[in-house]
This record gives sequence, structure tokens and C-alpha cells, in this order.
Amino acid sequence: MRNFSDLSEREILALAIGSEEEDGRIYSDIAESLRADFPASATVFSEMALEEGDHRRSLIDLYREKFGEHIPLIRRADVRGFLSRKPFWQMPKPKIDDVRRLAESMEQETQRFYRLAASRTTDASIRKLLGDLAEAEESHEHKADQLVEQNLPQTVRQSEDETAKRNFVLRYVQPGLAGLMDGSVSTLAPIFAAAFATGKPHEAFLVGMAASVGAGISMGFAEALSDDGSLTGRGTPWARGGITGAMTTLGGLGHTLPFLIDNFRTALTLAIAVVVLELGIISWIRWKYMDTTLWSAAIQVAFGGALVFAIGILIGTS
Repeated sequence: MRNFSDLSEREILALAIGSEEEDGRIYSDIAESLRADFPASATVFSEMALEEGDHRRSLIDLYREKFGEHIPLIRRADVRGFLSRKPFWQMPKPKIDDVRRLAESMEQETQRFYRLAASRTTDASIRKLLGDLAEAEESHEHKADQLVEQNLPQTVRQSEDETAKRNFVLRYVQPGLAGLMDGSVSTLAPIFAAAFATGKPHEAFLVGMAASVGAGISMGFAEALSDDGSLTGRGTPWARGGITGAMTTLGGLGHTLPFLIDNFRTALTLAIAVVVLELGIISWIRWKYMDTTLWSAAIQVAFGGALVFAIGILIGTS
């Protein structure tokens, strides 16, 4: 690996060509990944990829004029301190706003790098070349803004944002909420039945651990096997199953952990307080993401939780 300051003018130009080509490929990959759900944004990134191609061709023409036909392969990773870009296909699927911010940062970072490099060199020709590249990136950034205005008006952007929100609810909120509700409510009966039947916090803790982990595994597999996501758009089975299983276990563990306290009355009081908190969180999530009024969500969740809780006490004291 070499320092940027050690590169010749020829090598800097070759690096710029490779960088523009790489950025163009990244924009093309982004456009392809967005095409199904966000066609307007996909058009923006396709146009930006074409712009990167124009920059690359201009750089190649300049290189041929000065150095001939052979362009050495110099990549970002070969130069110490140069910006590196992670391939888009290796990234977890980002939100639409994250992708837009990524595009902005790519242009801004490259422009800043060229200007900083130009300020640190004493070679006039290299300084001029880096300045020209920075100006090219700045003009590209303005062109990107124009493309957004042309292809992504406010109404279209709002529609895409709604699609992104809907996908987030389908792929993360719904499986997580289902798991949290199941873990918080279904484990109430066995835990509190064991607590009232034995009067021993440790016994209730063991029952709670078994019920929480068992329910998490069961719900995780049930969710993963229920839908492959190809038609419903609910995401990959393993992701949904993992989210549901983890939240189910978490929901049960919340009111299980207080029974680690040796004093039965203290443990029971804290466990009940945790149950109230869990039901409040579930009600808030339903209100926030599921188009349910807060009062209605609270009543529904509280009724179900109280019913299961009462059954647990009834069985434990019988």
C-alpha cells in the first residue's frame, strides 16, 4: 500500500478513473435494489450512474492525451488514506432515506478528499488536476440535486416514504409485536401459578425461564415457517422468525427475572409492576404503528393480560 502523496500524476488520474467507475457501479446496484419498491428513486440513481460514466470517459480521454492507452489498475484499497467504499451488496438492506444519504455522502466525501489532497501537494500539475476533479464532483453533486427534483417530487417522495414505513412495519414491527405480546401474556399464567402454588421465588423463576425460552423457540419456528415473504413482502423467514423468537423470549423474561429476589412479596410486587410496564409498551406500539387508538389498544391488551393473570392466580391458589 502506498501513500497518496507518493503517487505520480499518471497514477492519480488512473485512481480517479477507477474510483469513478466504482461509484457508477454502486449507483447501478442501488438503482436495481430499489426498482421494485421505489421506482422513482431507482431512476435517480440510474441517472447518477450515467453521470459517473460521463466523468469516467472524460478522465479516460484526458489520460489518453497525456499518457497513452494503458491505464494501470489502482484501486482505493491500494492507497493509504483514500476513501474506500463497501460494496452495496454486502450491506444489510438499508432504508430509502439511508440510501439517499449514502449518495450525498459519496459525492461530498470524494470532493473533500480531492480538495484536501490538492492543498497538501506542492506539484502544480497535480494540484491543478485534483482541483479539477473536485470541481467535477461538485458539479455532479448539483446534478444529483437536479435529478432528485426532476424525478422525485414531494408527492412521489411521500409515497415512497409510506412504502418504506409499510415495509418496516411488515418486516420488523409486526413479528416483533406478535412475539412480545405472546411472551408477555402467555407466560403470565404458568409463572404466577407456580409463584402462588409454591410461594417460592426460585420455583417461579425456573418455570418462567422454561416458559419464556420454550415459547421463544416455538414462536420463532412458527413465524419462520408460516410465510417465505415472496408474495406478502414481509421479509425473509429467518429474519422474521429471529425477531419473533427473540421478542417472545424477552417478553417472558421481563416478569421472570424479578423472581431472582429471595423475598417472595418483593419479587411478586416487582414482577406485577413489570407486567404493567410490558402491557403499556405493547399498547404504545399498537397505537404507534398499527393504526389503533391508544385507549382501544390499552383496553384490549389490559383485558387479555388481566384474564391470563387471573387464570394463573386461580390455578396457583386452587
